[in-house]
Amino acid sequence: MQTDFGGVLPGIRRVQHSRLHPRHLTSLGYAEGDGRGRPAFEVQFDRKSGLVTLRQGRDEATQPLTTEYHDPVSLLLWLRQLTAQEGGGPERTHAHLTGGRVLIQRLPDAEVDGAVCSGYFLRPGNAYVYVEQTAPHRLMRLIQPTDFGLVEANAQPGTRRAAPERERRRRRA
Repeated sequence: MQTDFGGVLPGIRRVQHSRLHPRHLTSLGYAEGDGRGRPAFEVQFDRKSGLVTLRQGRDEATQPLTTEYHDPVSLLLWLRQLTAQEGGGPERTHAHLTGGRVLIQRLPDAEVDGAVCSGYFLRPGNAYVYVEQTAPHRLMRLIQPTDFGLVEANAQPGTRRAAPERERRRRRA
């Protein structure tokens, strides 16, 4: 996932790579940086050795792997899975990130760009996430406080990536 900041925020790019467990959507590894070299932050969850390894710059630390973890990307995908459950998941649940435990509280359903969404409030971080209740359970809105003010990301309604021209030609053949 790539995010380009600008406007009232400093003009920076954050590139996040997340490797997920295919069934549980928990993190197998996560890296974040500017996309031009070695990641500024990286974490690996090695189930064979039972260790979590965190790297930031030249610093490295390990700790025992005692629970399943999410990273920022896998947490959003896991919220999509919760939304797909009957009733949009439990009223309160927790997820573990390397920085600590996150409390996830269900909010009242809300309409976002014409789609009925399940809302979630995440603490710490005070982020709001809205996920479309019907398949494909798109992430419709994310509101995240930062040192520079609120960052709000919204899905563009009714847009889908157009297939490249060669893919369209192949389908016609």
